[in-house]
Amino acid sequence: MTGLYEQIQVARKAIVGRWQGEPKIGIILGTGLGGLAREIDVEAAIPYEEIPHFSEATVVSHAGQLLCGKLAGKTVLAMEGRFHYYEGYSLQSITFPVRIMKAMGCEILIASNACGGLNPQFEKGQIMVIEDHINLMGDNPLIGKNDDRLGPRFPDMCRPYDPELIALTQRCALEEKIPLQKGVYVAVPGPNLETRAEYRFLRLIGADVVGMSTVPEVIVGVHCGLRNLGLSVITDMCLPDALEPVKLEDILQTAATAEKQLRALVRRIIGELP
Repeated sequence: MTGLYEQIQVARKAIVGRWQGEPKIGIILGTGLGGLAREIDVEAAIPYEEIPHFSEATVVSHAGQLLCGKLAGKTVLAMEGRFHYYEGYSLQSITFPVRIMKAMGCEILIASNACGGLNPQFEKGQIMVIEDHINLMGDNPLIGKNDDRLGPRFPDMCRPYDPELIALTQRCALEEKIPLQKGVYVAVPGPNLETRAEYRFLRLIGADVVGMSTVPEVIVGVHCGLRNLGLSVITDMCLPDALEPVKLEDILQTAATAEKQLRALVRRIIGELP
Protein backbone atom coordinates (compact mmCIF):
# COMPACT_ATOMS: atom_id res chain seq x y z
CA MET A 1 0.00 0.00 0.00
CA THR A 2 1.27 3.49 -0.88
CA GLY A 3 2.08 5.53 2.23
CA LEU A 4 0.80 9.01 3.06
CA TYR A 5 4.07 10.69 2.16
CA GLU A 6 4.04 9.10 -1.29
CA GLN A 7 0.38 10.04 -1.83
CA ILE A 8 1.22 13.65 -1.01
CA GLN A 9 4.00 13.69 -3.59
CA VAL A 10 1.69 12.26 -6.28
CA ALA A 11 -1.01 14.85 -5.55
CA ARG A 12 1.51 17.68 -5.43
CA LYS A 13 2.94 16.63 -8.80
CA ALA A 14 -0.56 16.70 -10.33
CA ILE A 15 -1.18 20.23 -9.06
CA VAL A 16 2.24 21.51 -10.12
CA GLY A 17 1.53 20.10 -13.56
CA ARG A 18 -1.32 22.61 -13.90
CA TRP A 19 -0.02 25.52 -11.82
CA GLN A 20 3.55 26.53 -10.99
CA GLY A 21 2.80 29.05 -8.27
CA GLU A 22 4.56 29.12 -4.90
CA PRO A 23 1.83 29.69 -2.29
CA LYS A 24 2.62 30.83 1.22
CA ILE A 25 -0.96 30.85 2.51
CA GLY A 26 -3.51 28.05 2.48
CA ILE A 27 -7.20 28.87 2.95
CA ILE A 28 -10.12 26.58 3.78
CA LEU A 29 -13.52 28.05 2.92
CA GLY A 30 -16.28 26.57 5.07
CA THR A 31 -20.06 26.27 4.87
CA GLY A 32 -21.69 29.27 3.22
CA LEU A 33 -18.39 31.10 2.95
CA GLY A 34 -17.42 30.15 -0.59
CA GLY A 35 -18.01 33.72 -1.77
CA LEU A 36 -14.56 34.59 -0.49
CA ALA A 37 -13.36 32.66 -3.53
CA ARG A 38 -14.53 35.59 -5.68
CA GLU A 39 -11.85 37.74 -4.04
CA ILE A 40 -9.11 35.48 -5.42
CA ASP A 41 -7.43 36.25 -8.72
CA VAL A 42 -7.69 32.63 -9.87
CA GLU A 43 -4.88 31.32 -12.05
CA ALA A 44 -6.03 27.69 -11.91
CA ALA A 45 -9.16 25.97 -10.58
CA ILE A 46 -8.71 22.23 -10.14
CA PRO A 47 -11.74 20.05 -9.27
CA TYR A 48 -11.04 17.76 -6.33
CA GLU A 49 -11.81 14.66 -8.37
CA GLU A 50 -8.90 15.53 -10.67
CA ILE A 51 -6.37 15.53 -7.83
CA PRO A 52 -5.03 12.08 -6.86
CA HIS A 53 -6.07 10.91 -3.37
CA PHE A 54 -8.42 13.86 -2.80
CA SER A 55 -11.92 13.10 -1.53
CA GLU A 56 -15.14 14.43 -3.07
CA ALA A 57 -17.07 17.26 -1.41
CA THR A 58 -20.66 16.02 -0.99
CA VAL A 59 -22.16 18.99 0.90
CA VAL A 60 -24.43 21.02 -1.38
CA SER A 61 -23.00 24.37 -0.28
CA HIS A 62 -19.41 23.34 -1.06
CA ALA A 63 -18.11 23.80 -4.63
CA GLY A 64 -15.34 21.21 -4.41
CA GLN A 65 -12.33 22.69 -6.17
CA LEU A 66 -8.84 23.88 -5.37
CA LEU A 67 -8.26 27.51 -6.31
CA CYS A 68 -4.73 28.61 -7.10
CA GLY A 69 -3.90 32.28 -7.47
CA LYS A 70 -3.45 35.58 -5.68
CA LEU A 71 -5.32 37.39 -2.93
CA ALA A 72 -4.29 40.82 -1.65
CA GLY A 73 -1.02 40.46 -3.53
CA LYS A 74 -0.08 37.13 -1.94
CA THR A 75 0.03 33.73 -3.63
CA VAL A 76 -2.59 31.45 -2.08
CA LEU A 77 -3.99 27.95 -2.32
CA ALA A 78 -7.68 27.82 -1.34
CA MET A 79 -10.11 24.96 -0.80
CA GLU A 80 -13.51 26.03 -2.10
CA GLY A 81 -15.38 23.57 0.06
CA ARG A 82 -13.99 21.17 2.68
CA PHE A 83 -14.61 17.58 3.72
CA HIS A 84 -16.41 16.57 6.92
CA TYR A 85 -16.28 13.59 9.25
CA TYR A 86 -20.05 13.15 8.91
CA GLU A 87 -19.67 12.58 5.19
CA GLY A 88 -18.06 9.27 6.07
CA TYR A 89 -14.44 10.21 5.40
CA SER A 90 -11.59 9.40 7.74
CA LEU A 91 -9.89 12.31 9.45
CA GLN A 92 -6.75 11.41 7.49
CA SER A 93 -8.67 11.95 4.23
CA ILE A 94 -10.26 15.15 5.52
CA THR A 95 -6.90 16.66 6.37
CA PHE A 96 -5.05 15.48 3.26
CA PRO A 97 -5.44 18.91 1.57
CA VAL A 98 -3.62 20.53 4.51
CA ARG A 99 -0.71 18.17 3.85
CA ILE A 100 -0.77 19.31 0.21
CA MET A 101 -0.72 22.98 1.24
CA LYS A 102 2.40 22.32 3.30
CA ALA A 103 4.02 20.34 0.48
CA MET A 104 3.31 23.18 -1.95
CA GLY A 105 5.15 25.63 0.31
CA CYS A 106 2.44 27.16 2.49
CA GLU A 107 3.51 28.52 5.86
CA ILE A 108 0.13 29.76 7.11
CA LEU A 109 -3.27 28.06 7.24
CA ILE A 110 -6.45 30.15 7.48
CA ALA A 111 -9.48 27.96 8.21
CA SER A 112 -12.99 29.41 8.21
CA ASN A 113 -16.21 27.75 9.29
CA ALA A 114 -19.85 28.29 10.17
CA CYS A 115 -20.72 27.50 13.78
CA GLY A 116 -23.36 27.74 16.48
CA GLY A 117 -22.96 30.24 19.29
CA LEU A 118 -22.87 28.92 22.87
CA ASN A 119 -21.69 32.08 24.63
CA PRO A 120 -24.75 34.22 25.45
CA GLN A 121 -22.67 37.37 24.97
CA PHE A 122 -22.17 36.50 21.30
CA GLU A 123 -24.65 37.33 18.52
CA LYS A 124 -25.73 35.61 15.34
CA GLY A 125 -23.83 36.95 12.35
CA GLN A 126 -20.69 37.85 14.28
CA ILE A 127 -17.19 36.58 13.49
CA MET A 128 -15.09 34.86 16.15
CA VAL A 129 -11.34 34.34 15.98
CA ILE A 130 -10.49 30.99 17.53
CA GLU A 131 -7.98 31.15 20.40
CA ASP A 132 -8.25 27.46 21.37
CA HIS A 133 -10.31 24.36 20.66
CA ILE A 134 -11.78 21.21 22.18
CA ASN A 135 -11.78 18.00 20.14
CA LEU A 136 -14.93 15.96 20.83
CA MET A 137 -14.99 14.21 17.46
CA GLY A 138 -13.93 10.94 19.03
CA ASP A 139 -11.02 10.60 16.62
CA ASN A 140 -7.70 12.19 15.70
CA PRO A 141 -6.06 12.51 12.26
CA LEU A 142 -2.66 11.59 13.73
CA ILE A 143 -3.69 8.14 14.94
CA GLY A 144 -1.64 5.41 13.29
CA LYS A 145 1.99 5.05 12.33
CA ASN A 146 3.80 8.40 12.32
CA ASP A 147 5.98 9.43 9.39
CA ASP A 148 8.70 11.69 10.79
CA ARG A 149 9.06 13.33 7.38
CA LEU A 150 5.60 14.84 7.90
CA GLY A 151 5.82 15.82 11.56
CA PRO A 152 6.62 14.66 15.11
CA ARG A 153 4.93 11.73 16.85
CA PHE A 154 3.71 13.91 19.72
CA PRO A 155 3.09 17.48 18.51
CA ASP A 156 2.63 20.09 21.23
CA MET A 157 -0.79 21.78 21.28
CA CYS A 158 -0.30 24.54 23.86
CA ARG A 159 -0.75 27.18 21.12
CA PRO A 160 -2.50 25.56 18.14
CA TYR A 161 -3.67 28.97 16.90
CA ASP A 162 -0.85 31.42 16.28
CA PRO A 163 -0.91 34.29 18.85
CA GLU A 164 0.61 36.77 16.41
CA LEU A 165 -2.02 35.98 13.78
CA ILE A 166 -4.77 36.34 16.40
CA ALA A 167 -3.41 39.75 17.42
CA LEU A 168 -3.16 40.79 13.76
CA THR A 169 -6.77 39.71 13.20
CA GLN A 170 -7.97 41.71 16.20
CA ARG A 171 -6.14 44.82 15.01
CA CYS A 172 -7.42 44.48 11.44
CA ALA A 173 -10.99 43.98 12.69
CA LEU A 174 -10.74 47.07 14.88
CA GLU A 175 -9.41 49.22 12.05
CA GLU A 176 -12.02 47.86 9.62
CA LYS A 177 -14.75 48.44 12.24
CA ILE A 178 -15.76 44.78 12.14
CA PRO A 179 -17.16 43.40 15.43
CA LEU A 180 -14.96 40.46 16.42
CA GLN A 181 -15.26 37.95 19.23
CA LYS A 182 -12.51 35.67 20.52
CA GLY A 183 -13.13 32.27 22.04
CA VAL A 184 -12.98 28.49 22.15
CA TYR A 185 -14.32 26.28 19.34
CA VAL A 186 -15.54 22.76 20.12
CA ALA A 187 -15.71 20.22 17.29
CA VAL A 188 -18.33 17.45 17.29
CA PRO A 189 -18.92 14.74 14.65
CA GLY A 190 -22.39 15.82 13.44
CA PRO A 191 -24.33 15.80 11.23
CA ASN A 192 -27.25 16.38 13.62
CA LEU A 193 -27.36 19.53 15.69
CA GLU A 194 -27.08 19.10 19.44
CA THR A 195 -29.72 18.64 22.14
CA ARG A 196 -30.37 21.18 24.87
CA ALA A 197 -28.49 19.00 27.35
CA GLU A 198 -25.52 18.74 25.00
CA TYR A 199 -25.39 22.51 24.53
CA ARG A 200 -25.36 22.94 28.31
CA PHE A 201 -22.52 20.42 28.57
CA LEU A 202 -20.46 22.07 25.82
CA ARG A 203 -20.82 25.48 27.45
CA LEU A 204 -19.94 24.01 30.85
CA ILE A 205 -16.62 22.61 29.57
CA GLY A 206 -15.57 25.98 28.21
CA ALA A 207 -16.74 26.20 24.60
CA ASP A 208 -17.95 29.48 23.11
CA VAL A 209 -19.04 28.03 19.75
CA VAL A 210 -19.69 24.57 18.33
CA GLY A 211 -19.09 23.18 14.86
CA MET A 212 -18.28 20.06 12.85
CA SER A 213 -14.93 20.89 11.27
CA THR A 214 -11.66 22.86 11.55
CA VAL A 215 -10.12 21.01 14.52
CA PRO A 216 -8.78 18.07 12.46
CA GLU A 217 -7.23 20.44 9.93
CA VAL A 218 -5.61 22.53 12.65
CA ILE A 219 -4.22 19.44 14.39
CA VAL A 220 -2.54 18.45 11.13
CA GLY A 221 -1.47 22.06 10.61
CA VAL A 222 0.33 21.94 13.95
CA HIS A 223 1.80 18.53 13.11
CA CYS A 224 3.33 19.73 9.86
CA GLY A 225 4.51 23.10 11.18
CA LEU A 226 1.96 25.55 9.80
CA ARG A 227 0.93 28.73 11.61
CA ASN A 228 -2.84 28.41 12.08
CA LEU A 229 -5.62 31.00 12.13
CA GLY A 230 -9.25 29.99 12.67
CA LEU A 231 -12.24 32.22 11.86
CA SER A 232 -15.81 31.22 12.72
CA VAL A 233 -19.02 32.84 11.51
CA ILE A 234 -21.75 32.40 14.13
CA THR A 235 -24.79 31.39 12.09
CA ASP A 236 -27.22 30.51 14.89
CA MET A 237 -27.43 30.77 18.67
CA CYS A 238 -27.48 27.53 20.66
CA LEU A 239 -28.83 28.74 23.98
CA PRO A 240 -30.60 25.77 25.63
CA ASP A 241 -33.18 27.84 27.51
CA ALA A 242 -34.22 29.72 24.37
CA LEU A 243 -33.66 27.06 21.74
CA GLU A 244 -35.69 27.00 18.55
CA PRO A 245 -35.46 24.62 15.56
CA VAL A 246 -33.03 25.87 12.94
CA LYS A 247 -33.08 25.34 9.18
CA LEU A 248 -30.04 24.92 6.93
CA GLU A 249 -31.42 27.68 4.71
CA ASP A 250 -31.29 30.12 7.64
CA ILE A 251 -27.73 29.09 8.50
CA LEU A 252 -26.59 29.64 4.91
CA GLN A 253 -28.38 32.99 4.74
CA THR A 254 -26.68 34.22 7.92
CA ALA A 255 -23.31 33.01 6.64
CA ALA A 256 -23.87 34.81 3.35
CA THR A 257 -24.79 38.03 5.18
CA ALA A 258 -21.69 37.89 7.39
CA GLU A 259 -19.49 36.92 4.49
CA LYS A 260 -18.97 40.51 3.34
CA GLN A 261 -17.24 41.31 6.62
CA LEU A 262 -15.28 38.06 6.55
CA ARG A 263 -14.04 38.80 3.04
CA ALA A 264 -12.89 42.26 4.08
CA LEU A 265 -11.18 40.90 7.18
CA VAL A 266 -9.34 38.05 5.45
CA ARG A 267 -8.23 40.30 2.62
CA ARG A 268 -6.89 42.83 5.12
CA ILE A 269 -5.11 40.13 7.19
CA ILE A 270 -3.44 38.61 4.13
CA GLY A 271 -2.46 42.06 2.87
CA GLU A 272 -0.74 42.77 6.18
CA LEU A 273 1.29 39.56 6.15
CA PRO A 274 4.97 39.95 5.18
